[in-house]
Order: sequence, then structure tokens, then C-alpha cells
Amino acid sequence: MAPRSNEYAIVIPVYNHEGTVREVTEKALKIGVPVFVVDDGSTDGSFAAIRDFGDAVHLLRHPVNRGKGAALMTGFSDAARQARWAVTLDADGQHDPLDAPALMRAVPATGPRPIVVGARSGMSGPHVPWTSRFGRGFSNFWVRASGGPAIADSQSGFRMYPLPEVLELKTFSRRYQFEVEILVKAAWSGIPVLEVPIRVTYGAGHQRISHFRPFVDFMRNSNTFSRLILQRLLTPSAVRKKE
Repeated sequence: MAPRSNEYAIVIPVYNHEGTVREVTEKALKIGVPVFVVDDGSTDGSFAAIRDFGDAVHLLRHPVNRGKGAALMTGFSDAARQARWAVTLDADGQHDPLDAPALMRAVPATGPRPIVVGARSGMSGPHVPWTSRFGRGFSNFWVRASGGPAIADSQSGFRMYPLPEVLELKTFSRRYQFEVEILVKAAWSGIPVLEVPIRVTYGAGHQRISHFRPFVDFMRNSNTFSRLILQRLLTPSAVRKKE
């Protein structure tokens, strides 16, 4: 059964992915739900590569780079006007947009509406960048230590978020760290986090562009987790649910 267009939307944050964003967007359109592409101040031809989609795509743009988390929040705000769920995926081509229905099917019929994370398979092979392997293990441990969910892939950008619930979570981070902070804040607020396996493309034939900077982003991650752990230790649970 095809997804209902008034239930779901797809949000794609973009920063300097002119070589892949068009193909990713074209595949996302095949799902048959609204597609929101947020150009986060790209300095290459990313915006030009997709601006001719016209009304088929909701194209949003930050005049300067504000960070992946900021781009996602911009997309969520617009998507929430017509959808109850937002599927997010990266513009670098590592995700197959046609895996989105697997995330949609994972939602239980009853109970609180969850965040569904697409857990990338095959992440231990030699073709996977070491930064991705190390970053995932580091992040998984500290998400759990911060009171977040115990999951296998806390850094996956292929997710489905309930709207407007995630807009009401008071997240501080607006760059890559947003995606780990929101998992922790969701757990504090009683929003379940589920995982389903998805495919991922890494390898010689796939020219993936990553803007992850090992030292800078490691320090930002460390600062984010330190802040979350201090909040967990020093703030009563009832208060944390409102933070």
C-alpha cells in the first residue's frame, strides 16, 4: 500500500552535494509524498541542480550555512503544515530513498509515536570510512550514557520523526550533534526510539562527500554529551521532560 501523502513528508538537508542531490531527490519523489529539500547555504551548484523541479519539490534555502540540525528544523517546520511524519535522508547518496516505506511500516498500531532510525548494515567492512566506524561506536555509547536509547546506529541520518512532537523538544545543537541530542531528548520525554535495518552505499564506485571534520566534530560531540550528562545528573527527571 502506497504511503498517504497527507501523513508523510521527506526532508533532505543539503550542503554542497551538487553531484548527488538531484538523483536523491528524483528517487524520493517516486515515493509519492511531499519532498522538502533544504539547501543549507551551499557554495557549489547544489541549488542550481534542483531548482528546476518547480512545484514538485518544496525547495527551502538558508542564505548561509547554519548546520545540518538547523536545516532539519527548517524542513520539519514546513513539513508539519501538511504531514504528521517526516522521513529524513542525506543528500550524499549513501541512502536509498526507496527504503523509506520500511521505516513507515515499523510504527506500531498503538502507543506513543516513535522516532524510527534506519540502522545501516555492513558498517564494519574495509570500504567504510574509519571516521564513520569510530563515530558510530563513540556516539552509541555516549547516547546511552546520557540517558538516551540503546541503539546500534545513533548517527544514521535516515530516520522518521513524528511531527510536531520533535519540534517541541528543546534541542540546543544545530549541527551534526542535533541528531544525537534529539535521540536523548526524545528518551527523556518518553518518545520511543525504534530501529529497522536499511541499506547503505559506500565503496569505490560511490563518490560520497562528507563534511564531517574529525577533530572539530569530535570536540563538538564531546561538548554535547558532556552537557547532556550533566543535565541528566543534576536535573530531576520531571524537569528534564520539559527541557
